[in-house]
Amino acid sequence: MTQPISYLQHWDRTEPFDPPEVLHKLTRTRPLTRMEYPDGHIGWLATSHDLAREVLSSQAFSHRFHTTHAPVTKKGELFPSVPIVPGGFIHMDPPDHTRYRNLLSSEFGTRVMEAYAPRITELAAAQLAELRQKGSPVDLLPHYIRPLSLHVLCDVLGVPFVGSSILAALTDGANDDETSLEDERAAGTQAFLYLLDLVRTARVTPGENIIGRLAAVQDLTDREITNMLLIVFAAGFASCEGALASSLLALLHHRDQLDAVRTAAETGGAKGVEGAVEELLRYTTVNQFQIFRTALADVELGGELIREGDTVTVALPAANRDPGKFACPDRLDVSQDASGHLAFGYGVHACVGQRLGRLVLAEALSTLLLELPGLALDVPVEKVPVRLRTPVLGLLRLPVRY
Repeated sequence: MTQPISYLQHWDRTEPFDPPEVLHKLTRTRPLTRMEYPDGHIGWLATSHDLAREVLSSQAFSHRFHTTHAPVTKKGELFPSVPIVPGGFIHMDPPDHTRYRNLLSSEFGTRVMEAYAPRITELAAAQLAELRQKGSPVDLLPHYIRPLSLHVLCDVLGVPFVGSSILAALTDGANDDETSLEDERAAGTQAFLYLLDLVRTARVTPGENIIGRLAAVQDLTDREITNMLLIVFAAGFASCEGALASSLLALLHHRDQLDAVRTAAETGGAKGVEGAVEELLRYTTVNQFQIFRTALADVELGGELIREGDTVTVALPAANRDPGKFACPDRLDVSQDASGHLAFGYGVHACVGQRLGRLVLAEALSTLLLELPGLALDVPVEKVPVRLRTPVLGLLRLPVRY
């Protein structure tokens, strides 16, 4: 039997655009391989597109956190085996997961999001106006990417923007190796209490937003609603900010592709860049390593027997570079068909807010490229600080000139 690879090996990403070299090789030669997890468990790593879809769509695999083996450590420590909290649907299996998921699916459906699109346009324009006041050069991360992502998430949920920093601290702590576990937990507690207060207020005076509508559901407890909101905000904000930042960096590095996106925006606005958004999502794949499932019984996968209790980690960045699925997997080409990518996951646990994420990316990119035609990096691409070993790929700064 082939020697298992170490979990440490395959996350050694060295640059912002491509998955680690070991994943590149495995996808082409051994797409299902044994892997040693941080707690000593010998499980599996799936890197091909077909295997990723099979694992993520199969009811033979569980996403219950207390039955899985995390494929990474949490700031050097093993992930604790904790019980599922009320409303913590992200680590539940159907039918419990389905109950909560259905309540949120209607909030982020295609028709609802299309109706919300003009509001995203308004928020992007307002943020661009603030950016212009800073002059050139400017750091896009604090002056465009982050505040726009925060504004959208707070606005759609019903969180006052003045409280956005409390919630952002929760996400920042999880994605910052410099933040201690104690500080991260304190930020989580503060965010929970802040949202809990909003939920209790909405029980009395519900608004026309997600918090208000969830508060009107009588068989949901305040704690359930609060935990649902924490998941939506934390996952939504980190992914939105990371995808927008990484997409802009990729375009600024590939000037021909930036010009192609700008041309598409000139003819069709945000609608015109929707195809490019799919390719950027595929190419960057910011969700790096938190996708894993555990077999509920013995099951065959890719010609191998996965034993009950074995955990399988799905490497989304590798699956989205699978030459068996995509014509030019390692090249950014906004003209190619990137449909079927797995940047938002797959199956019942696919990102519930993915339609909102797509709208934000399309609007943010088209607004910026149309209004700032001279946009360019202000430093060499290798000088842009990138978070390479965090759950969500992201940037620390994005200095540009225009």
